[in-house]
Amino acid sequence: MKEHSSDSLKQSKDIKKYMDFHHNRPLWKRIRENVIIFGILNLIWFLLRTGKKPTRFAYPCQQVALNNVSASASSVLATLSFSVILVKLRKLSSFGKIAALGLLILTPITTVIILQTTASSIEIGIPIDSQIASEQPSSDIYIVNGRDVAHITDLINLMGNNSLNFYQSSIVENNTGPDGLIASTDVVLIKNNCQWGKRGGTNTDLLKELIQAIIDHPDGFTGEIVVADNGQGRGSMDWGESNAEDHSQSTQVAVDAFSAENQVSTYLWDDIMSIQVDEYSVGDMDDGYVLNSTTDAETEITVTYPKFETDYGTKISFKHGIWNGSHYEQRLKVINMPILKSHSGYGVTAALKHYMGVQSQPLGQGHDKIDTGGMGTLMVELGLPTLNILDAIWINANPETSSSEGPSTDYKEATRVNMILASQDPVALDYWAAKNVLLKTSEVIGYTDTYSLDPNSTDSSGLEEAFGVWLDHTEEELLRAGYNVTSNETKMNIYANSIILDVEIIGTDYSIWIVIGSISGGLVLVAITTLVFLRAKGLLKIKK
Repeated sequence: MKEHSSDSLKQSKDIKKYMDFHHNRPLWKRIRENVIIFGILNLIWFLLRTGKKPTRFAYPCQQVALNNVSASASSVLATLSFSVILVKLRKLSSFGKIAALGLLILTPITTVIILQTTASSIEIGIPIDSQIASEQPSSDIYIVNGRDVAHITDLINLMGNNSLNFYQSSIVENNTGPDGLIASTDVVLIKNNCQWGKRGGTNTDLLKELIQAIIDHPDGFTGEIVVADNGQGRGSMDWGESNAEDHSQSTQVAVDAFSAENQVSTYLWDDIMSIQVDEYSVGDMDDGYVLNSTTDAETEITVTYPKFETDYGTKISFKHGIWNGSHYEQRLKVINMPILKSHSGYGVTAALKHYMGVQSQPLGQGHDKIDTGGMGTLMVELGLPTLNILDAIWINANPETSSSEGPSTDYKEATRVNMILASQDPVALDYWAAKNVLLKTSEVIGYTDTYSLDPNSTDSSGLEEAFGVWLDHTEEELLRAGYNVTSNETKMNIYANSIILDVEIIGTDYSIWIVIGSISGGLVLVAITTLVFLRAKGLLKIKK
């Protein structure tokens, strides 16, 4: 009896100790850990922040708050249901116990899976206005903006209406003239991004449109098109999940849609990135990378570039052109076609950073020299692209402070903005697109700490180097070589075909999956509880 009293006394002291500890904890910690209060506070925040604008449902902070409300409600419901089931569970058969507990456990798990894997991304509209440069020399940027006009043919028409003809021809008309970019006999190398699947790579719908536009040359295209990139060991031209309306449409699938008589092919430079070769002119006919014998004094990069033979027997030197057996023909036209997105190491990746996929990382270590302006040196040594076309249909606008920043981009991490931008000045294009598309999108979808996307920022927190810093170094390298590039917006002509009149969130179905998942989970739990209760009372007979 004395022993029992001693145990009871000890238990009472333990309980008192626990209660004292709990009540002495900071109030904010007790509130944070109370699932009911936590859910109510999130609901209040959600309602106040949304106000009379349902479009704010799409904001990341709103989605998180709604998710927390859903999780809180589900937890409370699960706790109540679980309590009832524990009381009645002893009266169930073994099979019934297993079934009830199994469903009780699987239902909230299924709800979480639905929330995490089926939520679609946001689509927004950003108005873009044309502007004329107030200072000279100036650079031109062409923008088509909106679902109905974000197509390559619309971009070509916009360029042609503003003094940049896409087609080189003796015929003088809209988009066509002797000063055009692409001749009917050219070999066009489209440098895409094949390093990443899903929304991380170049949009293959745009790629198909560009290939078709080249083939539709008014003089009849008799040249060749090759889509190429170096994913530095992780690239693929045939991702199973790609950036397109049809997710199964990889780069290879897009290229294969054109008949062989059009001479369109792909080449994955990953396969030759570790093979050092000499130029065709000195008798080396092997595919591989040519390595400069010296390192650039300013940026400290050692330039490397590919030389290779296409599926149709054309020998291409990225630096010198088309080898015909005796000399190089200047028929190679490079169209640089990156995707606009955030980058975990360098803040932003667009036209300039995209040249990482031209050089060989094993031989030249170019990635280590982006901060010094190394991508500028590559362009100086190898020549600026004939045209830069920036894919901004789906972009990753999640900054460094987010866990979803690029370069890899899942479907649910991208925001649809429906833009295509083009320029012959990669510096102007990157600066303007980062500031007016990527940064603005990030703010619209709810981010506030967006320094990593700002082309004027020198804050390198969490980065290898701030975008604003390495962009300046790259611009300086190109200016030293005599190229007309600029990061000064007063020296930029903006030609826009935009059907977006105001900032708007066009749509998202994220919240509907929260509702569906929560309601479904709740109904299942209620159904299980009801069945258990009815069977325990003898009101429901189930054969064993």
